[in-house]
Amino acid sequence: MRGHASLLGTYVEGTSPLHRLPLWLKGLTVLVLSTSVLLVNTPVLTAGALTVTAAGYLVGARLKPIHLWRPLAPVWPMLVILGGYQVIVNGPEPALQLVGNITVCLLAARLLTLTTEGQLLLDGLVALAVPFRRLGADPERFGLTLALMTRSLPYLVGSVADVRDAARARGLERSPRALVIPVVIGAVAYAHQTGEALAARGLGEPREPGPPSAS
Repeated sequence: MRGHASLLGTYVEGTSPLHRLPLWLKGLTVLVLSTSVLLVNTPVLTAGALTVTAAGYLVGARLKPIHLWRPLAPVWPMLVILGGYQVIVNGPEPALQLVGNITVCLLAARLLTLTTEGQLLLDGLVALAVPFRRLGADPERFGLTLALMTRSLPYLVGSVADVRDAARARGLERSPRALVIPVVIGAVAYAHQTGEALAARGLGEPREPGPPSAS
């Protein structure tokens, strides 16, 4: 099985100022920046946010220019379609505004994952769930679910790509059976192995209520 990037993004090791910032400060900055461009929605603010974000990549995080463009590669078709629709309906300025705002949000979120280790991101998300414990939430179970998701989804995506390549090599790329059946079998086997690993460690099982405390 080929290697595939983590669902939370590929962390780039470094000692830059952004790498050293605490997670809560980086997360708050991304939230404020994204919320501001979406609510204020002015060309001046969007252009300024794009400049600040680009500076964050190249100066604050000392990343290569390719890291600035790579997050946009998968969504360019969507951005072109949205921008083209806005040009037809509302004109070029609203189209540029919409595409710019989406770009700011995507790049800011990606910069957070590039400068923060995956486990630290998971720990931060679990910490956000702690206040909801009084409402019945289980932060530990939430963290386990996130960890499984971030590991399983890239694996399954990679499995689909590997099966497609194998079918193409045999000239069966148009055969639904050659594509679907191996993916389903692999997914079931992966889920079974994961379940056995969790059971062996006593994880993922509901907690038994403790004995009543003596008054």
